[in-house]
Amino acid sequence: MSLTILSVGYPFALLSRDSVGGAEQVLSRLDRALAAAGYRSVVIAPPGSKCAGEHIAGPAVSQRIDGAFRRRVYPELRRTIRQAIDDIRPDLLHFHGVDFHEYLPPPGDPVLVTLHLPLGWYPPEALRRARPETWLLPVSRDQASRAPAGVDLLPEIENGIDVDEFECAPRKQPFALLLGRICPEKGFHLAMGAVKQAGIRCVLAGSVSPYPEHLAYLRNEILPRLDHRLRWIGPASGAQKKRLLARARCVLVPSLVPETSSLVAREALAAGTAVVAFRAGALCEVIDHGRTGYLVETVAEMAEAISLADRIDPRACRDTARRRFAVRPMIASYFRLYQELARNRSSRFQAQPCQSPIAPDPWSAVCLRG
Repeated sequence: MSLTILSVGYPFALLSRDSVGGAEQVLSRLDRALAAAGYRSVVIAPPGSKCAGEHIAGPAVSQRIDGAFRRRVYPELRRTIRQAIDDIRPDLLHFHGVDFHEYLPPPGDPVLVTLHLPLGWYPPEALRRARPETWLLPVSRDQASRAPAGVDLLPEIENGIDVDEFECAPRKQPFALLLGRICPEKGFHLAMGAVKQAGIRCVLAGSVSPYPEHLAYLRNEILPRLDHRLRWIGPASGAQKKRLLARARCVLVPSLVPETSSLVAREALAAGTAVVAFRAGALCEVIDHGRTGYLVETVAEMAEAISLADRIDPRACRDTARRRFAVRPMIASYFRLYQELARNRSSRFQAQPCQSPIAPDPWSAVCLRG
């Protein structure tokens, strides 16, 4: 069955294969897989985004993303989506933004929404599917288990990574790594305290989005803690990111919110590097305590776990990533779901208890080309 998928990214983040955000990374991977399989992938994302399929430019990203800017963006984005539907007549729309409810089209075309963020971040009315043929997809069992009463979810599809793009370093170097978007909920300031207690160097590799609260967090909590042993190098992507992940003694994930997936933790394991993380949401599903890393409760426990990171076998980390987090099952599951929803066979997708992602099917041989 030939497919035309219209994907709508988060309107305030550029899209590319080196995007920082997990939602953008997943969307970029799906776009590449659809294009490689010969299907029509059309993506609405801000100007400057890089897509494998067709790119329709949404509103430009401002230097300051506040309430006034959002109120200007949403009407423009709704018009762009309506025009794209009229022009390309997609089989399915796939939304990835936490604010998807602000620009859902009128009833008619089937819509899939991947819930990349904690469910508490979505307005209650957005999760109760007043719009017909609108399907909500969690990305982990932990996330799905937190659904409020009356919220119907599809079976989760876990985020996958290209494990073979990562390599283990011959020998670890004496530094801890913090990687990702710099914002309050990531808790990087607490990890910086832990590395100082542990007496180890630390590299912070991350970008700052132009939200007032993110800029204030950088100014008040991050910059004052930097010194010659704790450096911020800005965003890291591509080969630089992979080198850092492979060489680090450990990767720290001090999240203060229930993580839904943590691609950073999965990529660290693919690079054979231990992960030290707070017990936050799906991190408890990703990390095998004592085998691929450590789950901790406090800054003091994080500091102690950093000193124990060399006890973790890099081969165990990489084997776990290959067995549990490979991209093939994710792509195959999405392709199967796309086909089912596009055929309007929605009766098969009633809410049900959390379960493993849909098993790979013959699509997997096609969707991974390129």
